[in-house]
Amino acid sequence: MLRTAAGKFLTVFRGSIGVQTATRTLGAVRHSSHSSETDEEFDARYEAYFNRPDIDHWEARKAMNDLLGMDLVPEPKIVIAALKACRRLNDYALAIRWLEGVKDKCGPEKPTIYPYILQEIRPTLTELGIETPEELGYDVPELALKSVYDIH
Repeated sequence: MLRTAAGKFLTVFRGSIGVQTATRTLGAVRHSSHSSETDEEFDARYEAYFNRPDIDHWEARKAMNDLLGMDLVPEPKIVIAALKACRRLNDYALAIRWLEGVKDKCGPEKPTIYPYILQEIRPTLTELGIETPEELGYDVPELALKSVYDIH
C-alpha cells in the first residue's frame, strides 16, 4: 500500500515540475510451443551442427545438453553425428556420457527404443572404437549393497 501511494506521488510530482520520463513499453513477444520447423529440418540442423569441423568442446556439450533437455529422443543420425564430433574432439568420456543420456531419454520405453538406437548406431560405434555403457559395465552399480528387505 505504501509502495503504491509513493509511486503515485512520484508520478504526480514529476508531472507537476515538468520532468519528462521515458515510459517503458514492452512489446509482447509470443513464443509458441509449436514451431514451424519440421522433424526433418530439426534433425538436419542438429546433424549439421555436430558435423561442423570447427566445433569445440563447449559447443558440443551445449548442443547435447539442449537435446537432452527437450521432450524427445534424438534420432540415430543425430546420435551418430554427436559421436563423430566426440571422436574429432578426442573426448571419449563425453561420448559415453552422451550414450547414457540418450538411454535415459528413452524413459519407460527403454526396452524397445534403446535397442533400436543401438542397432542403428552399432556400425558407427565399431568404426569409432566406442563401447556402450553396458559393455563398460556402467549400467550396474559397482558398490551396490543388497537391500535389507532382500537379505532374509
